[in-house]
Amino acid sequence: MSSTAPETAPANPAPAPNPAPDSPGRVARLARPAGSALGEAILAAVVASGVAGVGLLAFARVQWPAFNSSNVTRALTTAGQVAAIAVLVIAIVLIRAHRRPLLAKVLSWAGLSAFVTVTLGMPLAATKLYLFGLSVDQEFRTQYLTRLTDSAALRDMNYAEIPPFYPGGWFWLGGRFANLTGMAGWEAFKPFAIIGLAVAAVIALVLWSRLVRAEWAVAVTAATTAVVLAYGSPEAYSAPLVLLLGPALLLAWGALYRPAEPDPSTAGGWGAVIGAGLFLGLAATFYTLYFAVVVFTVCVMAVIALGLALRGRSAARRARESVPTVWRAVWPILVRLIAMGAVAGLLALTVWLPFLLKFVSGKANFASGSAFHYLPESGSRLPLPMLDFDPLGMFCLLGTIWLVVRAGSSRRAQALGIGVLAVYLWCLLSMLATAAGTTLLSFRLDPILLALLAAAGSFGFVEGARAIYQALGEPDRFRPAAAVVAVLGAVAFSQQIPHVLASEITTAYTDTDGSGVRADKRPPSAVSHYAAIDAALLEQTGRRRDESVVLTADMSFLSIYPYFGFQALTSHYANPLADFPARAAEIKRWSQLKSPQELQDALNHCVWRAPDAFLFRRSGNEYTLRLAEDVYPNDPNVKRYTVSFPAALFESEHFRVTDFGPFTLVVRR
Repeated sequence: MSSTAPETAPANPAPAPNPAPDSPGRVARLARPAGSALGEAILAAVVASGVAGVGLLAFARVQWPAFNSSNVTRALTTAGQVAAIAVLVIAIVLIRAHRRPLLAKVLSWAGLSAFVTVTLGMPLAATKLYLFGLSVDQEFRTQYLTRLTDSAALRDMNYAEIPPFYPGGWFWLGGRFANLTGMAGWEAFKPFAIIGLAVAAVIALVLWSRLVRAEWAVAVTAATTAVVLAYGSPEAYSAPLVLLLGPALLLAWGALYRPAEPDPSTAGGWGAVIGAGLFLGLAATFYTLYFAVVVFTVCVMAVIALGLALRGRSAARRARESVPTVWRAVWPILVRLIAMGAVAGLLALTVWLPFLLKFVSGKANFASGSAFHYLPESGSRLPLPMLDFDPLGMFCLLGTIWLVVRAGSSRRAQALGIGVLAVYLWCLLSMLATAAGTTLLSFRLDPILLALLAAAGSFGFVEGARAIYQALGEPDRFRPAAAVVAVLGAVAFSQQIPHVLASEITTAYTDTDGSGVRADKRPPSAVSHYAAIDAALLEQTGRRRDESVVLTADMSFLSIYPYFGFQALTSHYANPLADFPARAAEIKRWSQLKSPQELQDALNHCVWRAPDAFLFRRSGNEYTLRLAEDVYPNDPNVKRYTVSFPAALFESEHFRVTDFGPFTLVVRR
């Protein structure tokens, strides 16, 4: 079962001694369940990958109508969701009947991964693009995946000769997936995102099944997966962390707060320490914001655990029992917290080390970025989904009630409740940070809050139904009735997921993909000229793509082809080592030069790696770049402006000019 200690905690806990695994026997007791869980997680991931991969291949073999112009794929999505939910119900029935446990596990993995695949894969079946296509934030995310598909070396998504600032863990794995399947980075984004979510869901199920009853694990994982698909899936690299967060918080709480006397037959909570540390490290390699939020949550847990330990010491003193010293009460918690940090730090260094070395060397100009300069309306208020009058709102309300009612007796409620508390504290801190000219991007925590409340709602429904069942005298038909209500609620919410994601799905069909095709069969945008531009660049420069720097405002070109860019789309996604404001000023200065020779001299003496080519839009006798500047605290936080280069600046033997539709490509000779 769990490595998190008993479900019900005593009121006056005594501190647990033995702060570290200090015997070969304890190490063996740690290794056995860890090895078993790892093996099961690998097997579950293989099943999920197979189900998702086969499903996506099957979807791709049929010429489906576009989602935004037909209800066919919507109908098939609902049918597939019902079938997947039916498989999960069968798995739960087998688990409760204690029959064919291996089959029940495989069915739960297959049903969950099929649910993920059909919910996202079927609506996107007629397009090669993922949610949001190549627009908005998905543009730079695709650029990062394209960069790491081109090479396994950790490099910045945009800038040459600068180590990456944004963690590349998810994108590096995506690059290896693209290499394995022979896809371009932009094309691999959709299948890798969907398969990754399916794998994360079943791994979360494996973790939940080690912490709670097996049938409860299936139910809570299905609920959180549905919520994450609806509200977290557009950000494909953070959604796996949200799926794993619930069991990770239970592990962290079980590691830090151990009120009962240690069981000599267990590893003393060190399995939970290592598990929580691994999750923290994974978060550090995937998404900095969520890593910071989880670290903050674990620190809140440590503070609460310290308070409870000191309260238990005071209670023991009043009862005139033997009382440990304050240090002995505090020390085990600190040791476990430090151990989590050490495990997480080692994993984090796999992606952060190049940037940290460059930063501490003093050889790079570090300009504080504006990544936190964004405050939409949703970030100016506390999210209260439990007060929304819809199925999800009622489910979150049930979860909130359960968290409060069971806070004193359930370690699950304590762990999830502290997670919810930490989200609200982070939101308040983000609002206060606006007085200092920044934010903490609290609006991005909505998927976390919803997932935690959905997990709590699952437990609340099960325990509430059981309490009603007992209060009514255990009528024969109550349990089937409760099961029917649960299934109907699951179907009702699931079939609304494509509606929640309608805008993101529609963009995937209206954007032109890297092959120059719009999936809704309408005329493509100017992106259709990219292939010819790429061929000209390769021919005229005589270099590989990753050996050339291109100055352009059409960043989707860099999302499809792994050229380096001279400037990022906005400062919010720019590497702080790149000095975005100074580069913007330099571009404007170049546009104001008077002759081709002055421009050539300026490029030759550029303090950064100068552009080898320019990709402009034409406007009369000028070539234009539409750039952006940070105007926070305004909302929108980005102001667009145009920099125009006179065509005469490039009328020289130093430059080769070629037109492609609305584009002009200028290559330095």
